[in-house]
This record gives sequence, C-alpha cells and structure tokens, in this order.
Amino acid sequence: MDAGLVIVIALLVFLAVTLAKGVRLVSQGEEWIVERLGKYYRTITPGLNILIPYLDNVAYKLITKDIILDVQEQEVITRDNAVILTNAIAFVKVTDPVKAVYGVTDFAEAIRNMIMTTLRSIVGEMELDAALSSRDKIKARLRESIADEAVDWGLTVKSVEIQDIKPSPSMQKAMELQAAAERERKAAVTKAEGAKQAAILEAEARLESAKRDANAQVMLAEASAESIRRVTAAIGDQPGPMLFLLGEKYIASLEKLGQAPSSKLVVMPADLQETLRGLIGRFGKG
Repeated sequence: MDAGLVIVIALLVFLAVTLAKGVRLVSQGEEWIVERLGKYYRTITPGLNILIPYLDNVAYKLITKDIILDVQEQEVITRDNAVILTNAIAFVKVTDPVKAVYGVTDFAEAIRNMIMTTLRSIVGEMELDAALSSRDKIKARLRESIADEAVDWGLTVKSVEIQDIKPSPSMQKAMELQAAAERERKAAVTKAEGAKQAAILEAEARLESAKRDANAQVMLAEASAESIRRVTAAIGDQPGPMLFLLGEKYIASLEKLGQAPSSKLVVMPADLQETLRGLIGRFGKG
C-alpha cells in the first residue's frame, strides 16, 4: 500500500476521534463531570458542549432524575428483644454532581447503608407493638436523620418509605402462642366470673327465701297469738268452751287422718270415749 494513502487514512481517523472527543451531546436528565489533566474542570449540562480533545475528559456521567434505591430486608431487634424483619425504599436526587462524585466513593451504596443503620437504631429504641404500628413515625425520623449527610454528598432525599415491617418467623410463632394463651386466659376469667355471679345470685336467692320464710313464720305466729288472745277474751274463765274447741280440733284431725288416700288403717286412741264423755260432761256441767 502506498505510504501516502496510509498517512491520509491515519489523519482521517485522528480527525474523527478528535471531533468525537471535542463535541459532546448530553441528554436531558444527565450531567457530566469533566476533568482537565486529571483535575475537576467543569460540569456540562444537557445539550451540545465543546471540549478540548485530549485535555478534557468526561470522568463521570450522573443522572439528575429521581433515583430509586431499594434497601434490602434486614433483621432488627427491638427494645424488648423481639426480632422483626424490615426493608425500605428511598427516592433521592443528585443536586450537586461535584459533591456526589468527589464526596463519597459510591453515593447510592452510602445512602443505602446509612438507611439500614439508621433504621436499626430507630427501631431498636421502640417496643415491638410500637414498631409494628408506627410506620409514619419511623419514616419521618429516618428521613430527618439522613437528610444532613445526604446534603454533604450533594443529594436530596425526597422520600423514604418503609416497604414492610413484620415479626420474624420464630417471633410470629411465639406471638401466635401468646395470643392463644391470652384467649384461653380470658375465657377462663369469663367462665369464673360467670360462676361467681351465679353463686352470688343463688346465695341472694336463698337469703331472700329465708327472709320470706322467717317473715311468714313471724306473721303466722302473730296471727296465732292474736287468735289465742281473741279466744281467751271470748271465753273468759269458763273451761267449757275451751274444752269444746279442743275436742272439735281433735275430732277433725282424726277425720282427716281417716280420709287420707294412703291410709289403710286408722288407730283410734283407747281413751277416746272417755275423753269425749269427759269433755261433754264438763261442758254440760258448765
């Protein structure tokens, strides 16, 4: 091949490479960090940009749109020594590309690890029940805790969301056993309370029945006493009427005894005739 042709081809390739290095087209949503001779020179923004070939070098290409960082699931121990599993997702935005590339080795990994560490710290200060029911509180504290560090790295934390927070499998099983024991305890307490109330009501019923029986006996005794007083007042000192009443009661009792369906044999007192004769005789004399 002719030496001149080789030189021409080499010049054309050199010009093409030089043009490619000198003219850069940055897409919307990106910013590029340019270094000159190994030192930061400037940040080029979306659009057409002219660089000095071989002196200027595009060292970093950053996305300025919101970045989604997925924080992996991790075990966290609460203040009452319960183990829970939690993970999160963060939305960050690069606001200062220079700090983002020169302030930390890998800003995405740095934010992710900071969220994990801070999340363990926040949940570790809470009881299990509070941790499981306070997502909004944890999210607010988490965002507030990492905001200052994020600014030092040229980042803005838009939002941090707790994707999931739940007891570990072993802890969940223990909670289920505890809940079952609590249900059994409440059932036993309810049963005992019912038995107690039933016993109280039964005792109150017996007391009320005893009171009513006592009142009835008192009233019956008072009625008998009143009856005796009236009979005594009516017959005075004469024994005849009293003996007549006693004989009448005696005969009536024997008659009831004889009329009872279960009575097969009625035994009459041996002195019945003498008694009646004496009563009638005394009555007649009276």
